[in-house]
Amino acid sequence: MASTSKIEEWLGKRGVKVDDIAEIVYTLQRPYNASLSMKECEDSVRAVLGKREVQYVLYTGIALDELAERKLLPEPLQAIMENDESLYGVDETLALGITNVYGMIGLTSFGYLDKVKPGIISQLNLKGRHIHVFLDDLVAGLAAAASARIAHQDPKAQQYHLPDSP
Repeated sequence: MASTSKIEEWLGKRGVKVDDIAEIVYTLQRPYNASLSMKECEDSVRAVLGKREVQYVLYTGIALDELAERKLLPEPLQAIMENDESLYGVDETLALGITNVYGMIGLTSFGYLDKVKPGIISQLNLKGRHIHVFLDDLVAGLAAAASARIAHQDPKAQQYHLPDSP
């Protein structure tokens, strides 16, 4: 697993901390896992952040947000980003690259988080002096993947086995 310090630094510069994401993960998984701790959620977020493909998605989305803030994108992309155009959809598509790391449960959790926008996702979604067209969705994707990772590793989950061949 790759180191997460550099990507955590990039997220931190944009106002996002691992514990912000872990809080969302905790909220998603706590109803299904009474013994879940915040530490487990933070570890799960870092495990997802440790995947190089996830880091590449984050670097790309964060860079596009920063370029838009500095007005360095060509038109009409600059205007689309400044307006956070609702039909743009590329931000969600990029975030799905993170959610798919842990399967369909990540996808359904992402849809929920994208709609409800809890915690830091809501803060990032506010229109202000910063542009977070990509980052709000990427954080939702991270939380969804880290949540799915916990669900997949739950030792109390029902196990099903294939029957012997006839």
